[in-house]
Amino acid sequence: MQALELNGGKFRAEILVEKLVSYGMMPQLVREMTLDRVTSDISLTPEEQKTANQQALQQLGIDSEEKLRAWLKQQGMTSADLEKRAEKSLKLAKFKQATWGSKVNSVFLERKKQLDRVIYSLICTKDFCIAQELYFRIKEGEQSFDELAREYSQGPESQTGGLIGPVEVGSIHPDLAKMLIASDVGQVQTPTVIGDWIVVVRLEKFLPVSLDEGIQRRLIDESFAKWLEENVAQQMATFVRG
Repeated sequence: MQALELNGGKFRAEILVEKLVSYGMMPQLVREMTLDRVTSDISLTPEEQKTANQQALQQLGIDSEEKLRAWLKQQGMTSADLEKRAEKSLKLAKFKQATWGSKVNSVFLERKKQLDRVIYSLICTKDFCIAQELYFRIKEGEQSFDELAREYSQGPESQTGGLIGPVEVGSIHPDLAKMLIASDVGQVQTPTVIGDWIVVVRLEKFLPVSLDEGIQRRLIDESFAKWLEENVAQQMATFVRG
C-alpha cells in the first residue's frame, strides 16, 4: 500500500485519516470535497479561465514569474494546482448564482426588516431614577442628549455622545430593536429596562435597505454557507457513525 512521506515519516491512508480527525481537520476536508463535487460539472470558457487565474494572482500579490515560482514552492503546489484552485473559485460563484440567485428576492423580503439600518442615540444606566431624570431633561430641552450621554451613560456609547450607527436592526437587542422600529424619528422613549440596563433611546434616522448588488451577493453567500454547513454536518455525522 502506497504511503505518503511527510515530516520525516511515512503514513498510510488510514493513519492520515486518523490524524485529520484528531487534529480537527476532517470537517474542512469534507467541506472542500463537497465543493469539488458541486463544481465538477461546471465549465468555464477560455476567457473565464484566464480571468480567474489573473484574479488569483492579483489577490496573492504575485506580479512576476519569480514570485510565482517562490510561492508555489512554499505551498508545495504546481501551476496547474493554482489554476485549478482559481477556476474552482469562479465555478463556485456560478454554482451559488445558479442555485440561489432565483430565490434571492423572496429571501430579501423575509430578511428586510432585519437588514434595515438605524442611527440612534442611547443612554445606559443602572439607576432608574437617574434614567427618568435624564429623560425629562432631554424631553424639556434642558440639556442635549449628547452631553447627558457623555456624562451619565455607562456604556461605550458615552464616548460618542450616545450616538450609535448606522447598524442593522437585526444586530440590535430584540427589545431595543422593537422600540426603535415603533419610534418616530426624533422621539425620545421613556426609560425602559433592557437586559441589565435601563435605557433612554431616541431614533435619529431610519435607513431602509434596498436589494442592490451587494445585498444580493451577501444573501446568496449566506444561503450557500448555511447549506454547506448543514451538508458537512450531515456527512460528518454519517462518518462518525461509520
